[in-house]
Order: sequence, then structure tokens, then C-alpha cells
Amino acid sequence: MPNSGERAAGKSIIIIGAGIAGLSAGCYGRMNGYRTQIFERHNIPGGVCTAWQRKGYTIDGCIHWLVGSSPGSNFHRLWQEVGAVQGRPMIDLEEYLRVESEDGQTLILYANIDRLEQHLLELAPEDARTIKAFTRAVRRFTRFDLPVDKAPELYGLTDRMRQGVIMLPFLRPFLKWSKLSVRDFAERFRNPFLREALAAPVVDAPEFPMIAFMMTLAWLHNKTGGYPLGGSLPFARAIEQRYLDLGGAIQYSARVSKILVENDRAVGVKLTDGTEHRGDVVISAADGHTTIFDMLDGRYVDEKIKGYYENLTLFPPLLLVALGIANSFEDVPSTVSGISFSLASPVVIDGKERKRLAVKVYNFDPSLAPPGKTVVIVGLNSDYDRWKQLREDPDRYRAEKEKTADQVIVALEQRFPGISSQVEMRDVATPVTWERYTGNWRGSYEGWFPTAKTMRMRMSKTLPGLDSFYMAGQWVEPGGGLPPAVMSGRHSIQILCKKDKKRFVTSTP
Repeated sequence: MPNSGERAAGKSIIIIGAGIAGLSAGCYGRMNGYRTQIFERHNIPGGVCTAWQRKGYTIDGCIHWLVGSSPGSNFHRLWQEVGAVQGRPMIDLEEYLRVESEDGQTLILYANIDRLEQHLLELAPEDARTIKAFTRAVRRFTRFDLPVDKAPELYGLTDRMRQGVIMLPFLRPFLKWSKLSVRDFAERFRNPFLREALAAPVVDAPEFPMIAFMMTLAWLHNKTGGYPLGGSLPFARAIEQRYLDLGGAIQYSARVSKILVENDRAVGVKLTDGTEHRGDVVISAADGHTTIFDMLDGRYVDEKIKGYYENLTLFPPLLLVALGIANSFEDVPSTVSGISFSLASPVVIDGKERKRLAVKVYNFDPSLAPPGKTVVIVGLNSDYDRWKQLREDPDRYRAEKEKTADQVIVALEQRFPGISSQVEMRDVATPVTWERYTGNWRGSYEGWFPTAKTMRMRMSKTLPGLDSFYMAGQWVEPGGGLPPAVMSGRHSIQILCKKDKKRFVTSTP
């Protein structure tokens, strides 16, 4: 930790946003002797990594699994540095996902690869060759650890050579599977149930790449993709506390309207209350579109940056229906991502006929509900423009949310008979809800959607023609998620240290 003399002498950094990326930048900024001030539009930390309470139930809006949850992985070290995992129990579930058919068949995506292979072979012995090629590749990826220590922008020839040596054993499988979508992979199966079941989770995201799916299974197999007990908000609070313990400052309910620029150099921020705050460096960990086109009035862009926001695919905005249920669901298997089940009678939800529904039953985290009760969440890809228009009429908006909850309960009744009489709490968060509380452009909760193209993209953390300014978070890390968020905050400070000719240092509490 920097001593008092270093704190007094260090440059000042203004950070926009107290999400995971902003808190990460703040933590590493303090570790390296910079004076830091975070401005956050909400009244709590975490950004999208959040949760909220309703009638004694806690609704978790983010973490399903945390890459780097266990010691030994590169990301675990980063989570230790920002104080997120110390003393925090991690739950490693045996099942990633269940997909149930109308005729009673069930695909269980086990976290253990050997068990998964055996299950798939029992379901579809005729597809043994395809199954074994798949599980063989996942086993290989269990030996791959993502490089996170150094910002790619700072790589020299030696770094690239070392990275090439590390990547060499994985090059062929990466090239093979990164070009293939989960949907296309499902089509390779002769077994009709497996073909349908594997495609079901990505029906609204047909270009989701196999490599992302396989890496997730590899992390779960290694037990380095666990769920932090208590969920998202305590996780974010821990990083906030680490930042405060390092001597950082945060101002909540402080929404930035403009980034102040003088002579093409970022010099501070202006809040919506009209106050101005000056600093030597500005790091925006806020929404990318808002940062570039509103806070900076679109003055520092080139065709490449414009192309990102005009052409790249976004994560579909989320409609989240949460229910508090007076039932422990002890007989329901605990899963990382939920249970996807067919509807014998299709139900219209959010203006769209649904023949299948995915539900996550939080029976593995008793801290989210009163004793003997459980939070149940249904998340659906939705239409931002539809809800934005509805929001213009508050009464109609509220009525549509209630209708949506009713429709979801009707659908759940088909899988869990009697559940409608056990509902004690209901809450609906729409794409506009995410926009209001986190500022995410068009309600896209994870930014750029991972595709074969974007998985390999590197986006600059700076803007052309603007000095003393950096960006961090999901809008410069395609694919989104918590690990890239903490990594980009760390890397932004690393780049700044290099510019200031300072040795980048870290510490662990």
C-alpha cells in the first residue's frame, strides 16, 4: 500500500462508475500511489453486478459462476488483489444446465467432463464420435489458463513469443472450435433429442460460439467457476471495501453528464447537479455509448469506433422475472444456469409465444430467501424498444410488468404444479430498468455479444486524439462479464503507470 507521502504526491484520477471495472481501476490506482475519486450514478457499488431486496427475498441480477473462484488460476489472484474472494465460501455445483423435453428425456450438462461424456454416450451412442471429439477438446481446455498479468497493449516481442509458446498446444482446438457456433455444432448430432436440446439454450443467440461454451465447462470441471455464496452485491461490496481501505473515495448518486476537455486533454468531469471535479486523468468505466457520444459529444471517434456501435451485435437486453416462493425446492437439482423445459401448452410472454422456458432455482443459496423458501428467476431475451415505448406511459408500463409476471407463473405451473399458490413476492426488471440503474446502452447488460469475430477482437482503451483518458469495462472487452471487468481496470492502471514511467505494483490484503 502506498505510504502517505506517495498518496499526497501522486497524480489524481477521476473514475466514472463504481461497477467492477471502476472499482478495480480504483483499487489498482491506489496500490500505485494515485489519488482516486469514483463518481457513481447509483447509490450502491457493483453496476450490473448487483442485487435488490423485495419482501425479505434477495434478487440476484448477475453472478451465475465466477471464473477464478478457486486458488491456482490467474484470475483468482486478481480477485484476491481486489479483496473479492477472501473468506467468501464458493459453491461448486455438479450440474451446469438441464434441458428437459416434453416426452420426459433430460440432457444434463454435468460440470465433470467424464460424467458428462458418459451421460451423452448413454443418450446417443450413435453420436459417439462427435461426443468424444467434443469432450476431448474440453479436457484440453482444462489445462489452459487465461493470461491476465499484463495489458496486451504493453506486450513486447518477448511477451508475444512467450504467449505464443503458451498458446501453441491449444492453437488447433481454438481455431477449430472458435469458428463454430453452438447451434451449428448441435446440427452435427444424429440423435434428434440431443440435436434439439443442445440448441435450446441458444435459440435466441444462434451465433454463440462453441469455444465460449467449452471454456465454461472447462472452468466448471476445474472447480474454478464457482458461485460466491450471497451472490453479487456482497461480492461488489467486498471490492468497494478493499478500495476504501486503500484510501480511495467514492461519491454515490453522482451522475456524470460531461467529461471536461481542454486542449484535447481530459481534465475532469461535470455532474448533473452542475458541479465540476478536476483530475489529472479520467477513466470511464461507464457505458461506452454514453461515454463516447454523450459525455464527449462524439468528438473523439474514428470509423472503427463508429463501426463498433453501428454494426456489432449486442447482448440481447434482459427481461428478468423474479419470484419469492414458499417452497424449499429440495427435490429440484441445483444448477449453475438453470432448467430449460418444454411447455406442453405454449404461453405468450412479453408479446412472444414461448414453447420453452428456462428457470433458475436458487435452492443452493439459502441467504437469498427466508428459511424454507426460495428465489426463482426467469430471464428472457427481450425487446428494448418495446419496453422503452411502454415506459412513456407509467400505468401501461406497470400493467405490462404485472401481466408478464402472471404469464411466467402460468408457464412455471406446467413444470412445478402448485407453484402459483406459493408465490409470495414478484418483481419484474425490464431492459429499461437496466438502463435506468446502470446506464447500459439499450439495456444490454454485457455489452458486445461474443461471436467468432468478436471473440478475437482487441479494442483500444483510449480514444483517438484525446489525452489523459482511458476506458475500462465491458465496452472495451468483447464478451463482457466480471473477469474482463476486473482485468480491464487493472490494465488501464498498468498502461498509465507505463506512461508515467512507474513500476506497476500490486498487493493482497
